[in-house]
Amino acid sequence: MPDTVQPIRFGSNSGQPVSRRDGIAKVTGAATFSADNSPANLLHAVYLPATIARGRVTHFDTAAAQAHPGVTHVITPANRPDVQGDPEAKPTLFSFRVEILQDDSVRYAGQPIALVLGETLEAATEGARLLAPQYAAEPVATDLDDGAPFDIEPGGFGRPQGMVHGDIDAGHAAARQAIDVTYETPAQYHNAMETHAIVAEWDGDRLTLDVPSQALNMSCAAYAYFFGIPAENVTVRSPYLGGGFGSKAIPIGPNILAILAARMTGRPVKLMLTRQQMFGPTGHRPATRQRLRMGIDATGALTALDHESLSASSRFDDFFEPASNASQGLYAAGALRSVHKGVRLDIGTPGPMRAPGEASGAAALECAMDEMAHAAGMDPLEFRLRNYAETEPGTGKPFSSKALRDCYLQGAERFGWDGRPLDPGQMRDEAGLLVGWGMGTALFPCPMFAAEARATLRPDGTALVETSAADMGQGAWTSLAQIAADSLGLPLDKVAFNAGHSSLPDGGVAGGSGHTATAGTALHEAGCDVIRQLGEIAATDPASPLHGAGNARFVARDGHLFIEGDDSRSEPFTDILARAGGAALTGSGKGVRPPEVGQEFAMSSHGAVFAEVRIDPELCQMRVTRLVGAFAAGRIINPKLAESQLMGGMIWGTSFALHEKVTHDRTTGRIVNADLAGYHVPVNADVLGLEVITVHEDDLHVNVLGVKGVGEIGIVGTVGAIGNAIWHATGKRIRRFPIRIEDLLTA
Repeated sequence: MPDTVQPIRFGSNSGQPVSRRDGIAKVTGAATFSADNSPANLLHAVYLPATIARGRVTHFDTAAAQAHPGVTHVITPANRPDVQGDPEAKPTLFSFRVEILQDDSVRYAGQPIALVLGETLEAATEGARLLAPQYAAEPVATDLDDGAPFDIEPGGFGRPQGMVHGDIDAGHAAARQAIDVTYETPAQYHNAMETHAIVAEWDGDRLTLDVPSQALNMSCAAYAYFFGIPAENVTVRSPYLGGGFGSKAIPIGPNILAILAARMTGRPVKLMLTRQQMFGPTGHRPATRQRLRMGIDATGALTALDHESLSASSRFDDFFEPASNASQGLYAAGALRSVHKGVRLDIGTPGPMRAPGEASGAAALECAMDEMAHAAGMDPLEFRLRNYAETEPGTGKPFSSKALRDCYLQGAERFGWDGRPLDPGQMRDEAGLLVGWGMGTALFPCPMFAAEARATLRPDGTALVETSAADMGQGAWTSLAQIAADSLGLPLDKVAFNAGHSSLPDGGVAGGSGHTATAGTALHEAGCDVIRQLGEIAATDPASPLHGAGNARFVARDGHLFIEGDDSRSEPFTDILARAGGAALTGSGKGVRPPEVGQEFAMSSHGAVFAEVRIDPELCQMRVTRLVGAFAAGRIINPKLAESQLMGGMIWGTSFALHEKVTHDRTTGRIVNADLAGYHVPVNADVLGLEVITVHEDDLHVNVLGVKGVGEIGIVGTVGAIGNAIWHATGKRIRRFPIRIEDLLTA
């Protein structure tokens, strides 16, 4: 094991179910979100979205818009000021081509085609309506069958890599039993409570932005690129985010237009997207069609697992859902193949949306696994255990840790899985409703991004820890502070946490379920740096009880410094600092995973979800009445917050399975249900019984904290579990999500 990855001793803060430090501010309205900022002399911006999906704008009634009282400026492709950066370029790793009125083309419905500024929001809104655009429309393609599929050339972000292990043709030929099934998942759109918003203000060539961001420092570089200024001239303030799900990690065109308008007018500009505009330039999870071919031998062992995914992207940029990745690391097949194909449509460019790839891919994979288990006459859990992977399929790498078997067993026991009949349609409740039980496996990788942090120990024995971390609702303000407090050996109430500002050390990206591991490691290292310095001071101070202990290892606990293994020699932090002149001590740290660790080990969080549904046999109305999820995600820093995240993922899995779907008008390409009335998500009445089990797991390799991630894995196994439960209740296999009443009525 590399020297840089060693298990650490945790103090009294980590592992505790601490309530959110920002909770009171949020429930009382004291928390300031981006759109709550209103600097003096503010202009309000509203962009006009295209109402066709392909063609060009031929006319605006700019005179009518400009004549409206309160409208100050109308910006169209004809008069838009220049930007320094190329809108076609991608200035950072997580970037897309942006629509900033560079021409009169329309590439998707909802694309910004003009921007109106007004002294009030109402004036700008009415001015945008008065523009009354006219179009030269062209035929549109918005369905997977409307385009020609092609093989995706791998190329990093948005262009996924396939995988082949073993002889897939021989695996198919050797199968005693086989299935060949196709599943479809729909386009889904980010609908965080807080829509995208920005307040932009220039001071010479320095730019200050209030904007919700999952990657503050990276965003500075992206915005600076378009305006030809150094990244250090851009300040991003983002203390609070009302959800993100991936969409707020990537700068979007409307934000750049607002910044451009602020520079053009010399006044601060605020732009906030409406709920309907969240179905436009903010990214989404694209539709997929996935073919799975499986074969097993006489013992039920997989001889072949062949997963081919077709996903949609825009005509002008690349992001293809890596759905078949879900099959790359889960089951021990004799031969394994995952393939990604794409189709180009008249839609906005998709992007990463909570559990990108794994959510869509596992929905298909886990239902197909149940179909294969039924064909083999095996219980679904027994079949998965029969094909349990002891090393990573395809690579043979050992897992840094893998407690999936415990997830299966603990989840099944809590759920009561042993009482499940093998055949469908065998269970009814006292009211005569059909009852079905299903399960699904969850897997999600645990990446780490680069991050930095700073810790300052003050003379009074309190501390300030700082990093530009983003808290979009996952509880980073609390869990990261717990990690930092332990590294400093202080009670949590003596540690102040400062985050959400790009002037602080780079906290990396809040995404990929890797933020706690990444920013937390940086904070831990910063605290350890402070304690190291404190130990050096004490060891060289003749007046200290720790004098002469320079070769010993120091341990910080309860505001005291100890020699490890010898509690008889200790001294308060305050005494050490006072004799050293009373100055504060500052330490720094980085969060990074040594490359050799990733090369040596396969690293993922694992889980199993068990679902119960009840279905009216005549009306086919479906209710998910129980969900039990068991998850192994390394060390859990805050059980309360982790369980909340896992529950949220399982609720989203319910949404995926039964509710969410965007519908396009086939003539105009517009989304016809672009609001929360027509785009359905679960409400309280849809979530009846929800239970989370966190399975203990020690991981000495993934990072010094032993932390993996819980933000996205909850959704992954839940979709398939619900789909399988519906089949078990009815005997009807629906291979298209979301599963609707009409699907069961007509099956």
